[in-house]
Amino acid sequence: MAASRTSPIPEDHGRIEDVDVSAEMQDSFLEYAYSVIYSRALPDARDGLKPVQRRILYQMADMGLRPDRGHVKSARVVGEVMGKLHPHGDSAIYDALVRLAQPWALRVPLVDGHGNFGSLDDGPAAARYTEARLAPAALALTENLDEDVVDFIPNYDGQFMQPEVLPAAFPNLLVNGASGIAVGMATNMAPHNLIEVVAAAVHLLENPDATTRELMEFVPGPDLPGGGIIVGLDGIADAYETGRGTFRTRAKVAIESLGPRRTGLVVTELPYMVGAERVIEKIKDAVSSKKLTGIADVNDLTDRNHGLRLVIGIKTGFDPAAVLEQLYRLTPLEDSFGINNVALVDGQPQTLGLKPLLRVYLDHRIQVVTRRSRYRLARKQERLHLVEGLLIAILDIDEVIQVIRGSDDTEQARTKLMSVFDLSEAQAEYILELRLRRLTRFSRIELESERDTLKAEIAHLEELLGSEVLLRAQVARELDAAAETFGTPRRTLLLNGGPVAPRSRSASPADLQIADAPCRVFLSATGRMVRAELSDEGGVVAPTRRAKHDGIRGAVDATTRGDVGAITTAGRLVRFSPVDLPSVPANAVQLAAGIRADQYLGLSGGEHVVAIVPLGDHIVALGTAQGVVKRVATSELPPGKHDVEIVALKPGDRVVGAALAPDGVELVFVAADAQLLRFDAASVRPQGRAAGGMAGIRLAPGTEAIAFTAVPAEADAVVVTIAGSTQAIAGTDAGSAKVSAFDEFPAKGRATGGVRAQRFLKGEDALTLAWVGVHPRALGADGSVRQLPDVGAKRDASGQPLDAVVAAVGTVIA
Repeated sequence: MAASRTSPIPEDHGRIEDVDVSAEMQDSFLEYAYSVIYSRALPDARDGLKPVQRRILYQMADMGLRPDRGHVKSARVVGEVMGKLHPHGDSAIYDALVRLAQPWALRVPLVDGHGNFGSLDDGPAAARYTEARLAPAALALTENLDEDVVDFIPNYDGQFMQPEVLPAAFPNLLVNGASGIAVGMATNMAPHNLIEVVAAAVHLLENPDATTRELMEFVPGPDLPGGGIIVGLDGIADAYETGRGTFRTRAKVAIESLGPRRTGLVVTELPYMVGAERVIEKIKDAVSSKKLTGIADVNDLTDRNHGLRLVIGIKTGFDPAAVLEQLYRLTPLEDSFGINNVALVDGQPQTLGLKPLLRVYLDHRIQVVTRRSRYRLARKQERLHLVEGLLIAILDIDEVIQVIRGSDDTEQARTKLMSVFDLSEAQAEYILELRLRRLTRFSRIELESERDTLKAEIAHLEELLGSEVLLRAQVARELDAAAETFGTPRRTLLLNGGPVAPRSRSASPADLQIADAPCRVFLSATGRMVRAELSDEGGVVAPTRRAKHDGIRGAVDATTRGDVGAITTAGRLVRFSPVDLPSVPANAVQLAAGIRADQYLGLSGGEHVVAIVPLGDHIVALGTAQGVVKRVATSELPPGKHDVEIVALKPGDRVVGAALAPDGVELVFVAADAQLLRFDAASVRPQGRAAGGMAGIRLAPGTEAIAFTAVPAEADAVVVTIAGSTQAIAGTDAGSAKVSAFDEFPAKGRATGGVRAQRFLKGEDALTLAWVGVHPRALGADGSVRQLPDVGAKRDASGQPLDAVVAAVGTVIA
């Protein structure tokens, strides 16, 4: 067995010291923690940047990567930053560069990226594949660095200099927020709207004693890059006061029709830093685990032209609002954001509220403007000194030339000039370097003008530096200019309500389905449908103000899961359930929230809904453009069939109106040539579905019926007629209108020509619209309310000119 030998350690290999491991670990950990806190993870409260972000922007500015120049490879930027300023790996630099270019991460991006810079669900391409240059807003952060506005410090090896902080022409920390994890502390700051933050900063600048509540009048809450909705402002108020708080964000979701009798949820904005793929994954998990029901499908229709569009289909019979509430609970469509405003102030990490954050920034900006003004003052004073010396030389140039020619060398010439003309050394040196072309008379005029300008600018700078009020006003003007240049409207909606109530995270299908409760279905005069849940008294209440589309063509009492019939211009009765119609409150029915009936029923080819009727044991009357009238019993309709033909129309004919018509009501036709006919419904016997009807009104050659309805005998009805020219382009001629009492028109027999309903004015040759009913409301094509003449005109009188085009007339909701 070989003997073991231990070789002695030579003395030139150094020495070994015994140290306490716990003390060494403590010291090393503290050094590491110090490095992470001050050199990596936390932003400076003045410019809102971490060291790596500041170095990237400074180096890009030094490389001349301005917005008006071409992009360069991101790898080149990373290499320059890593080689000159940042003592860490290229991946950390590139990650920071990418975040500065992502519009969903920063409210005001600072880098203009070209190429694949990733998404909320995917990472960016490698640095060798992407390109970058400074965004316009970054110039506002780096401007005036050559005017001694901030201190410069050595880089990691002392070969280059870098700014300790950037001038920052706007409060970048509040505008773009920040996030980072240090050792023993972290920061998480929400982005805000630049215009609002600047307004608060200016207010604080002018009112140093302003309270946080006063500042919140300008900054009511965060403004997230992706928009969305913030619910509950109490946590925001706490964060603005103490630097810590929590708020919840929701996606912006609309309930829309996805097709015939199919409703869905359309997501157009998501909570901050939440991607569509993550939402889809969570929805699928909740559906597969049976925590969520009522979801038919999920489709991501996002593209570059239309932005985010996530479509969630809802199964028939499920309440979209109830399903959305479950989605808020079970998926990232509702998310929380914890504000932790930790930033470096004078090299120390501090937790800051809104006012301290603005105060630190304003102090920095005042110092920047002060140092810049002093620098400019010094440069202008130096230039004025030289210009005044040059003017002295030009005034006596012959003697100057003689002194220079009589000198043996430059040093002697400089000394003589200083002695003869009482010049400083700098002035004398400048004169010696004078070019002969500067000796013209025009050059002298230029110098005198420059001297006067310099004196005025010097006086302005001295006044600025001598007045705290003027200095603050200058800072305010520059802040306002930054807000005007880079500010954009608010994207995030603030709601003072609370988040979703913390109920059970699962719901049964019965909880999400719409109950089969009594309701009333409304069809507006402009063709929209809604359903309103009946109040305890069984009725609904009209809106307190005139809203768009709130003139009705018909209303039917039904149940949510029951059936209602829609009569179309093609002579069909389409059976539908109101379960998927948009629901409106019973105490404030507004039809603008409704869906177009044609779209809901899947009609095409120019077919439109003219009326809605209840199903069961009822008599329905309908009239056609060719003057045909028919009454049909709804009890004869085959049960369970989706749509049936209820009148056999002749070629080219169409239904112009329909209504419930039991015996005792009167039927009314109005023709385009202004003839109105009213007759007893009992004179029209009910016919089978396949019948073609009978003669209703005798029409003159070349004219047609434009309106048909039924009027109860006791109704206090009126007749609205609007005349115009058939030669005018539709929707351009407002025409003239007349409103007469229905009793003005005598009843005639069926199949007669009726009586004249309006006398045409010059240029008018036909009625463009007619309506008979109670409490008329005229609407424009966009659903807005139009003004009609007062009731009382004679039946054959002329109309009064209208101020705007009337597209439809309906009844006021009662």
